[in-house]
Amino acid sequence: MSSSHPGSEPVVELRDGAVAIGGRPVLRHVDLTVRQGEFVTLLGPNGSGKSTLVRALTGLRPLTLGTLHLFGTPLASFRDWHRLGFVPQRSSAASGVPASVAEVVGSGRLTRRRLLRPASRADRAAVASALELVGLADRARDSVATLSGGQQQRVLIARALAGEPDLFFLDEPTAGVDLPNQQALAAALGALSAAGSTVVLVTHELGPLAPLVDRTVVLRDGRVVYDGAPLQVDDAHGHHHPSPRRTDHHPGVVAPFDRSGEDVPW
Repeated sequence: MSSSHPGSEPVVELRDGAVAIGGRPVLRHVDLTVRQGEFVTLLGPNGSGKSTLVRALTGLRPLTLGTLHLFGTPLASFRDWHRLGFVPQRSSAASGVPASVAEVVGSGRLTRRRLLRPASRADRAAVASALELVGLADRARDSVATLSGGQQQRVLIARALAGEPDLFFLDEPTAGVDLPNQQALAAALGALSAAGSTVVLVTHELGPLAPLVDRTVVLRDGRVVYDGAPLQVDDAHGHHHPSPRRTDHHPGVVAPFDRSGEDVPW
């Protein structure tokens, strides 16, 4: 996979971004550009601001300072929420609701349908394709509650995939997930990336996802301390401290420096 996208259009542009929660600064002076087709991983220790940054980039957490453009449009004017897919952290696909796998995945099509309009052939095809991609086509009619935690995580990814997003955010998708499910996630995200989608991934463990990564951004204490070539998680967590640097093949920016997914605006 190519590790450079220098000519691609920016899909995310955050300039001097800051977020405070309850008056406490969580992100400070963050500059970040993500280009079409990149696979970017956000690394850093607990409390570094990774999840807050993802929520700010998806419009779920308001910026205290700075500007955000999505697909070249200022956030305040952005309406194409179907172009974004988001899988939040520590979320259960079941949520106590007796729904089938296909029904949960089908809910990811709602941003593409008019209110109360029944599912179309395109909707059904997108759901089938998403289930195929995450390796759960044979479980479509099963209750989500009967699936393992790792399989439920794959259902949530399929739900986001069903909306056919161009930009895909995942917050700790492999946390607590066994290796076979991690491998299934990696295969699904690899296919998504190969098809030209942009992926921004927050993680504590790369595992089978490591070969997919084009670029690593490391946060520490709410600031970007590294933006460049892919790093291993151990490197990012300071077993050696990466020095901020630019790379030849990324327009990398080095800056000086929980809500549930239920209120996702798409």
